Amino acid sequence: MHNLSIDIGNTTTKIAVFSGKEIIFYQRISKITVDDLKPLLAEFEIKKSIISTVDEEILQLEDFLKQKTEYIRFSALLGNGVQNKYKTTATLGLDRWAAVLGANGIFEKQACLVIDAGTCITYDLLNKKSEYFGGSISPGITMRFKAVHEFTGRLPLVSWSEEDQIPEGENTETAIKNGVLQGVINEIEGFIALNNIKESALKVIITGGDAVFLFKQLQNSIFAPQIIKDPYLVLKGLNEAIAD
Repeated sequence: MHNLSIDIGNTTTKIAVFSGKEIIFYQRISKITVDDLKPLLAEFEIKKSIISTVDEEILQLEDFLKQKTEYIRFSALLGNGVQNKYKTTATLGLDRWAAVLGANGIFEKQACLVIDAGTCITYDLLNKKSEYFGGSISPGITMRFKAVHEFTGRLPLVSWSEEDQIPEGENTETAIKNGVLQGVINEIEGFIALNNIKESALKVIITGGDAVFLFKQLQNSIFAPQIIKDPYLVLKGLNEAIAD
């Protein structure tokens, strides 16, 4: 028997089928429909399913999954062993909470700092008692480049890619690129250093759209031995929420 995890974001949907904790199928599509689910349920013996969504228009998907599986919609009330002590759980981002559950599933009873680098960069600490109190939210890389351009009179909008190296600031464009990219690296190292003081034997897990770039840049950091990259952390957290 298998579990089905679906993460519906603003622009893409990520789907994973799990056998225990192992992903045996993964797909990323722009918009999911019932027709996308039918072949999955035909191929895999799905027992439980879960959806995390920012879109409320998923009744057809939910009705279909309720008929065929043991279905639940993901929320911050699902903990599976993690104590959520966030003061405003109704406003806690579902991706943040799912990533915390995913970290707990990988490193049970170990302190973890989850860094999700997407539109925003979020930092969430799970202590070794499996307690979650919250974290930090800062602007993501692309947002920072846009802010430099939009809130100044003459500075250009600088493009970047995960293949970039951090340049020396020898002209205006490279100065912006250096400031934004090196600033993000310094920020991440600062958060790791701060949380190393709070928790011993801290594991650092980087996920999200900009994780590949950041993980590569941090390989020269003193914190490199602590850091792992996991692009499927949110999906793993959804699976943890419905695990037996």
